Amino acid sequence: MTNKIVTVNATTGEETVRDLTGDEIAQFEQDKKRWAELLAEEEAAEEKAVADKASGNAKLKDLGLTDDEIAALTS
Repeated sequence: MTNKIVTVNATTGEETVRDLTGDEIAQFEQDKKRWAELLAEEEAAEEKAVADKASGNAKLKDLGLTDDEIAALTS
């Protein structure tokens, strides 16, 4: 991370580059950690959905349903 921030004045187009403050760096690190947590939660939810679907399909197969019947029920 470069620890710089660019501010652009929308009226004049003037760009200002400055160093991030300690508070801004701390907030960035907190945000980055939370983002990683959210991504991990999302991936876990997707993996669970895939596993649940496979488990459900296996149980329907065990009941004697064909792949076509399972597809008709689950689509």
